[in-house]
Amino acid sequence: MRAYERLLKYVAYPTASDEASPASPSTPAQLELGRALVQEMKDLGIADAAMDENGYVYGTVPGNVDKKTPVVGFIAHMDVVRDVPFENIRARVCRYDGGELVLNQEQGIVLSPDEFPELGDYAGGDLVVTDGTTLLGADDKAGIAEIMTMAERLLGDPGIRHGDIKLGFTPDEEIGRGADRFDIPRFGADFAYTVDGAAFGEVEYENFNAASCKVSIRGKNIHPGSSKNKMKNALLIAVEFASLLPPAETPAHTELREGFYHLTGVSGTVEEAEMGYILRDHDSSVLEQRKETMRRAADFLNARYGEGTVTLTLTDGYRNMAEAMRGHMHIVETARSAVRELGAEPQSSPIRGGTDGATLTYMGLPCPNLGTGSHNHHGKLEYASVQAMDKCVDLLVKIAEAYAR
Repeated sequence: MRAYERLLKYVAYPTASDEASPASPSTPAQLELGRALVQEMKDLGIADAAMDENGYVYGTVPGNVDKKTPVVGFIAHMDVVRDVPFENIRARVCRYDGGELVLNQEQGIVLSPDEFPELGDYAGGDLVVTDGTTLLGADDKAGIAEIMTMAERLLGDPGIRHGDIKLGFTPDEEIGRGADRFDIPRFGADFAYTVDGAAFGEVEYENFNAASCKVSIRGKNIHPGSSKNKMKNALLIAVEFASLLPPAETPAHTELREGFYHLTGVSGTVEEAEMGYILRDHDSSVLEQRKETMRRAADFLNARYGEGTVTLTLTDGYRNMAEAMRGHMHIVETARSAVRELGAEPQSSPIRGGTDGATLTYMGLPCPNLGTGSHNHHGKLEYASVQAMDKCVDLLVKIAEAYAR
């Protein structure tokens, strides 16, 4: 089975994670996909395939060489984001000959290289797309599909020489919990690769440092007919807080290593309001400055409207793996060499986000990231290239072989 065929199966599972849920995994659909993956792995001949009590799936493709080799792992996550429609996905494969690709004639939804220039790289090939009303879920079900297809190839072809290969599928990556309960000793790899997003040939080992901020605002509601010099409108104070942050330092205005403040949600009434922000920067010292900017904004509004009007809850997230990867760059170089063997030039761009690999690297499992041949993640215009997914499978096989030479 080809990787794209598996992707079409996996996207039928509505596996959005839920930050409000304390459970692990946070949603039952992830357990459903996990069970299906365990059964598929067993059907392939992976005898130790299993899912633990927290929804993490593990398995081993046994090596077929006599000498001692490093144990290599490949990891992908099962969940998708919740803030884009994620149910009843109508995925299909279509030929792409260039120009605009109509996803939904009735609603006028198109994929255009004018908006997404990288789309032009796939002219003459086949794309997995939706009808433009939901996400696709290639982040990261394309990664799962490629790892499973690699496993099938290794198990079916004894001529491919390799050591033990570990497979791991995690829940709740999109809400920052994907590595929290990952059992590194059980996994049993010396190092690993996440297979999570971006184009074929991407070999990534640098990512954002992350923090989140909850802004709680306490107002005072008084009848508007008699509220002069008395009312404190929490919603208007929320607007004022947002105006105190640098307007050009948002995701819509930044790229590469430029960090940002990202307002993810606002709710409330005159009496009370709440705002959610995520803060990102590749430089940890600049991320600390961003936190301080948030504190100064709160201090300013508290001085203006009274102490206790604005309260911040700042929480650190994942860290930039680049520093922890410095002593393990041979893992990156092996992947780069494998890309070159397949006739492409590897690219190492800073990840404008995070992966389970960032946290796992700091937990002692070095874990750079490989591309999956998919794009426009977390949106309704997400797509994956059939041919690029095939190349990504070839890359995983090449990496597995490399450590057995």
